[in-house]
Amino acid sequence: MRRFIGRQRELGVLRDVLDEVRSARQGQCLLIRGRRRVGKSSLVEEFLRQADGVPSVFYTAAGQLAEEELAELVEAVRGSTLPDRELFVEEEPRQWSAAFRLLADALPDDAPSVVVMDEVPYLMNRVEAFEGMLQRAWDRQLSRKPVLLLLIGSDLSMMEALNSYERPFHQRGSEMVVGPLNPADIADMLDLTSAEAFDAALVTGGLPLILRQWRAGQNVWEFLQASLDNPISALTVSAERSLAAEFPPQAMGREVLRAIGAGERTFTNIARAAGGIAHTTLTRATELLTRKGIVAAELPVSLRPSKERRYRVADPYLRFWLTFLEPHMAEIERMRGDLTLARIRERWTAWRGRAVEPLIRESLARLLPDGDLPAVPVIGGYWTRGNEVEIDLVGADRQPVAKRLLFLGSIKWLEQSPFDAHDLAALHKHRAAVTEDPVPMVGVSRNGVKCAGLTAAYGPDELIAAWRHPAVRR
Repeated sequence: MRRFIGRQRELGVLRDVLDEVRSARQGQCLLIRGRRRVGKSSLVEEFLRQADGVPSVFYTAAGQLAEEELAELVEAVRGSTLPDRELFVEEEPRQWSAAFRLLADALPDDAPSVVVMDEVPYLMNRVEAFEGMLQRAWDRQLSRKPVLLLLIGSDLSMMEALNSYERPFHQRGSEMVVGPLNPADIADMLDLTSAEAFDAALVTGGLPLILRQWRAGQNVWEFLQASLDNPISALTVSAERSLAAEFPPQAMGREVLRAIGAGERTFTNIARAAGGIAHTTLTRATELLTRKGIVAAELPVSLRPSKERRYRVADPYLRFWLTFLEPHMAEIERMRGDLTLARIRERWTAWRGRAVEPLIRESLARLLPDGDLPAVPVIGGYWTRGNEVEIDLVGADRQPVAKRLLFLGSIKWLEQSPFDAHDLAALHKHRAAVTEDPVPMVGVSRNGVKCAGLTAAYGPDELIAAWRHPAVRR
């Protein structure tokens, strides 16, 4: 079995909160949210494994009827390591409020314990007044015990709502967001170079379930060939399972997402690609997708206001799947993944060049300040309606309308060609269209820089270093 990779910061946070529970002898609650299949449950399982000797119960909701979910909770406690779990054998609660009271009785008074409730949004949907019952149980019983209560959920908007103002559980818990494995984790996990790790991040989205099927040392093409030869590989099926959990098949959000995933970025083009849907329908769909964090809606960052909003799929893996795999699942299922792979090879350079931009922006945001470049509150991009001017990197003091531009930059993410004088000249030209000030210029290249005149230049090794943090104490 492959060793647990990454998540040292998150494991450190969990250990620190458990230490607070132990020293204060009172309860703490942590709300853990993140996209589906990003490894939230595995993270907590690893935390429990490392917290050897701390009694715990791990319950996972499944979207069943309220009484069925309650029965599953009872079974989870009975099979747990809580010292007084036999209380759930002697007395089987018939109501959720009674189950919470009995759970509090089963927790030790003089030693820390951990209670995990996974897929909490299912309970918020299926159990009437769940949030109110949880709030009362926490205030009156659970928080008075030295317990760490972990509430986990994949529906980002619902998990945010759980802790929002005017909801019963408001301010009862702290929040932790679990993202995908980062490029540095991927490089360590798979023994890849920095450039190869960025490729792997774009294809897998950093999802542990998919990365477990990527053999150490494989390049992206070897991994894709193995995955496309298997119609039920994690790469081919994970996206559909995640989307099925969030959208019914007939939901208009799926059609809009499909249009954005196919490369349409403007409101008008998305409406056309989605079948000519009405303006109000498209507005509702894009608002739903952005609220769930599946789609990012972005405006140009510049000194002047702009209405040129563009949309992109926020998760790199889902973007890859929607572009290359979902339209051709039939041929993958009839064992012709070789056709799909050939299609990916044809479009790979152009697709990767745009898909890597958000990841590079985030890398720079983590890396700065560096040399002559300051830390910046915002790193975005700039474009005009017809792309006469398009700037990959815009560092600014705020967005979308900045008071001050701190740097402008260009990305050239090609296998062979370096960033050269032609790229620098194009960046100069585009800078003149945005500002008259001598704003510093930055070049980012997969294959080196072959010109002078940039304030700073970055390649894969420098970018991946931005994701490496000092080791969290054990």
